Amino acid sequence: MFNMKLKSLFIFILVVVILAIICTLPGSYSLPEKPPQDNVNSKTVSYQGVTTIKEDKTYEEKTFESEEALKNAVLIESGSVHFNSCTFNKSGNGSSESEDFYGNNAALLVYSKGIANINGGKIKTSGEYANALFAYGTGVINVSNSKIITEKRNSGGIMVAGGGSIVATDLEVETSGNSSASIRSDRGGGSIKVNSGKYTTNGVGSPVIYSTADIEVRNATLEANKSEGVVVEGKNSVVLDNCTLNDNNTTLNGNSTTYKNIFLYQSMSGDASVGESSFEARNSNITTKKGDSLYVTNTKAVITLENNKIINLDGDFLRIEAAKWGSSGSNGGDVTLDLKKQEVEGNIIVDDISTLKMNLKEESNYTGIINKDNSAKQISLTLSKNSKITLEGDSYITSLDNEDESNSNIDLNGYKLYVAGKEIQVQKVKQEVGQVEEESAKEEAKELIKYIIIGITIVFLIVIIIYMVIKKTKKDI
Repeated sequence: MFNMKLKSLFIFILVVVILAIICTLPGSYSLPEKPPQDNVNSKTVSYQGVTTIKEDKTYEEKTFESEEALKNAVLIESGSVHFNSCTFNKSGNGSSESEDFYGNNAALLVYSKGIANINGGKIKTSGEYANALFAYGTGVINVSNSKIITEKRNSGGIMVAGGGSIVATDLEVETSGNSSASIRSDRGGGSIKVNSGKYTTNGVGSPVIYSTADIEVRNATLEANKSEGVVVEGKNSVVLDNCTLNDNNTTLNGNSTTYKNIFLYQSMSGDASVGESSFEARNSNITTKKGDSLYVTNTKAVITLENNKIINLDGDFLRIEAAKWGSSGSNGGDVTLDLKKQEVEGNIIVDDISTLKMNLKEESNYTGIINKDNSAKQISLTLSKNSKITLEGDSYITSLDNEDESNSNIDLNGYKLYVAGKEIQVQKVKQEVGQVEEESAKEEAKELIKYIIIGITIVFLIVIIIYMVIKKTKKDI
């Protein structure tokens, strides 16, 4: 028995040693699901601030400035710091992605145990890689009623990375440089919650929202003038609630081969964990000036649309296909699309390595062509009894699950719907029945008019007879 215990102990130690050796081999580790909740890179990244704060403080109408590269105007390491009607100015260029990952050229950087509470005032940056407000690691920023302007490339408005957190209320944010999202995140992600305000981007490759984090935006106006409106990378999410999203872009940038408004993808750069991307919009107005309203490539994705007004002025509703990211042959998209109380118009394109699960619920209506080239790997369509689709061209799906077994909620509109290669005939029968019913109604109307005329004639004759009888009676008297 004692020998068995020694043997088991020896095997256990051997396994531990082998695992330890494997974990030290290059390339053997995987990206963690979530970054450690502290400033994990403080030992390798040098932080400097013109004003460095490590305790609770309050500032009123004060101006903070930094003109030196890689030096924050304000650096908060710890403490809860209040800024009321203050001004932050940052110039001086950063030069690498390090500033995007860790914030060491931002106007205000909060990390470690720091909390920044900003009310009113203005934040402006005029350098490259100079983000305005940056929360890293366990850093927290609460900002409201402020104006934010960034002028150069790689300079976001409000930004998190490494797990940072921002809560923003009623901001006016405008960026002008390339790769400068108004609401931005980078490696390690975090959380951003926005309520009200206006967020505008004017640069190429500068969506209003770039998410490698969990981002929620409510009651806000979002406008992209030379880029996508919203980008979600990898295992991250964006939620829009009661927002207006306008994508005015009509120019392709170096990384894009198609026009699109809402873009879900995985770049494989390591900035975002591989997994299911998520986009949800409720009670919002979404307008696409050119291109696809939604585009998915090289990722799994769940898209939920509820009670939105979706307008596309020149393009398709949804495109799922391979692009330049990922490994050829396995870099399509696998999408679940849930529509609730939603009107949608526009075509759906799915390529031969991509799939779509399309669910219409709660009186949703879709009008368009589904998979017109019959190229998709797989498309399943699920319809509630009170939802409807109307075709604008021959469409091809691989499976249909319809609560209305008669398929009376499918309007072929003169076209054909194929399910696993078989044409649906029920709707055609329904249309013929409808024509018969319509003709029958016309015949009934004709009969009714005939009887009305006969009735009126009879009544008229009776009146004449009564009149003549009365007249004769008066003569006899």
